[in-house]
Amino acid sequence: MFDHLDPILLARIQFAFTVSAHIIFPSFTIGLASYLAVLEALWLRTGDETYMTIFDYWKKIFAVAFGMGVVSGIVMSYQFGTNWSVFSDKTGPILGPLMGYEVLSAFFLEAGFLGVMLFGLNRVGPKLHFFATMMVAIGTLFSAFWILSANSWMQTPVGFAFNEHGQFIPDDWWEIVFNPSFPYRFVHMTMAAYLTTAFVVGGVGAWHLLRDRHDRGAQISFSMAMWMALIVAPLQVFAGDLHGLNTLEHQPQKIAAMEGHYETRKGAPLILFGLPDDDAETTRYAIEIPKLGSMILTHDWDGEVLGLKEWRKEDRPPAAIIFWSFRIMVAVGMAMVAIGLWSSVMRFRGKLFEASWLQRAAVAMAPSGFLAVLAGWVTTEVGRQPWTVYGILRTADSASPMAAAAVAPSLIAFVLVYFVVFGSGTFYILRLMAKSPGAGGGEDIGPTRAAGITPAPAVLSTRTETGG
Repeated sequence: MFDHLDPILLARIQFAFTVSAHIIFPSFTIGLASYLAVLEALWLRTGDETYMTIFDYWKKIFAVAFGMGVVSGIVMSYQFGTNWSVFSDKTGPILGPLMGYEVLSAFFLEAGFLGVMLFGLNRVGPKLHFFATMMVAIGTLFSAFWILSANSWMQTPVGFAFNEHGQFIPDDWWEIVFNPSFPYRFVHMTMAAYLTTAFVVGGVGAWHLLRDRHDRGAQISFSMAMWMALIVAPLQVFAGDLHGLNTLEHQPQKIAAMEGHYETRKGAPLILFGLPDDDAETTRYAIEIPKLGSMILTHDWDGEVLGLKEWRKEDRPPAAIIFWSFRIMVAVGMAMVAIGLWSSVMRFRGKLFEASWLQRAAVAMAPSGFLAVLAGWVTTEVGRQPWTVYGILRTADSASPMAAAAVAPSLIAFVLVYFVVFGSGTFYILRLMAKSPGAGGGEDIGPTRAAGITPAPAVLSTRTETGG
């Protein structure tokens, strides 16, 4: 039944599907954990119980998203053994320890303090509870650190040697962990996670403001999210530019595919839109801005930009997928910058909570961070093809010796189970979000005075209502 299918292509589709389903959860929980830490810090500093009410609201959503992230991540690790055993054997001496460090220093930290954060306020007191929240937030960042270090090494492999079995073995762990692309990827992904969370929080706050503009929990959530959009979105554009320059240095064919360039040119144009055709080796119907491509990539109007024809066809990534996924990511990023600037104008005018069109836009932008993360991940991973370890180990040489009939049923099963399980989890999260952030609803909220926190004076509780 499945014999006519390519088993390697099926294995790639299976891993792409599971990693896409997985990445949306860490990209949310990384930012949400830090947001929870900020909320609790504000509660401790001001004594304003509204912050703790919002904390309790989002901690339940964090718990569900964290659980789904763990479950979806476990499935991926099994695929390394079932579908990609050659890759696991070749890269195990390097990637194995990196994955182990992630479990020891990050997942154990998150899991160890998660229960205290979720249920322990009235048992351990506010200060120790805040420490637990901080540890969970730091753990999520550690997790991103190690996972992105491993992925970045696959993109820019350094610090290794080969043993007699043809395995990659560590030669310099410092070079491996802090490989040339890692700092850029780590910063870019971390800010993407913060923006993802900001736009979810902002979208939820805006949704409830459209129903009750005096909902203080929604006001605080919306205001904090718009501050994050205003500050971090432009920084993300700058970090993306630096990341692009790093990619140009180490993976120039990926940049050529992203830009839709087949010919090497000085003073290359920026192709805004077009249809890359790998067979004809040209981008059809291209809409271009003269020389801007060279200016962006080389910071020189007449800089040389390499085209895909510089490499053999079998060494090129598929241009059309990368070309469009990159543009989706950039378009979402520009929309985030626009929302941040729009919110600053409304805040300056003192109309942040009366700006219904801004709030409608924020609701529409709520899932935008997930879209940008997925588009960026596609750009990164498809752009690495045809390699698993860039320039050294090909994807075709990394797969397990298997038949299509062994992969296809599990792929179908994954799709069905994921849509049921994670669809149900997502539906439950949306049900939680349907309740206002200022409505409370947790066992750790009521007794805050007994925990030693004094409510803030009335002057503190009116600041955000005026757009501050």
